[in-house]
Amino acid sequence: MKLAAVILAMTAAMPVVASAHQAGDFFMRAGSATVRPTEGSDNVLGMGSFSVDNNTQLGLTFTYMATDNIGVELLAATPFRHRVGLAATGNLAEVKQLPPTLMAQWYFFDSNSKARPYVGAGINYTTFFDADFNQTGRDAGLSDLSVKDSWGLAGQVGLDYEVSPDWMLNMSVWYMDIDTEVKFKAGGEEQNIKTRIDPWVFFFGVGYRF
Repeated sequence: MKLAAVILAMTAAMPVVASAHQAGDFFMRAGSATVRPTEGSDNVLGMGSFSVDNNTQLGLTFTYMATDNIGVELLAATPFRHRVGLAATGNLAEVKQLPPTLMAQWYFFDSNSKARPYVGAGINYTTFFDADFNQTGRDAGLSDLSVKDSWGLAGQVGLDYEVSPDWMLNMSVWYMDIDTEVKFKAGGEEQNIKTRIDPWVFFFGVGYRF
């Protein structure tokens, strides 16, 4: 009896170690997010498909753990800026975009594991703005550029690694289905070009649990 009492007293005196990714947790991650389009488009004025370059910005994710294994995540970022061109002409224009994405996630292993790999699936909304031709495009007689907003599916894989009860390292990869329509005038004639951006997004950052 005395031994049992001592064990109970020692257990009560031990600090409680918080587990990572428990039901009810909310955490935010911040880091670099790089958008790498796998672009393609209809033929543009007989000169081939549009090219869209990569861009890196500050990425933010906000995650709520509905259970120890199921999370809901929102992706946000500072605006991505892409140069758009053709192989024959070089860069013709610049456009900015924001791709907020809502994901349902499944986290593998139990909540006591320091490493928590996960997969997610969800929906992406991409809004395009500040689209404009550069001097090269204007000299070629191009004007009135606009890019249609897009809805599409998204998927992701990622890994969190706990470095303290409240801090973690994260690396994750998204794939987003972004199909849009690029409209402009060439010599005063309206052009509508269906364009597939379909980027991979690579995120490396740190997370904090509240």
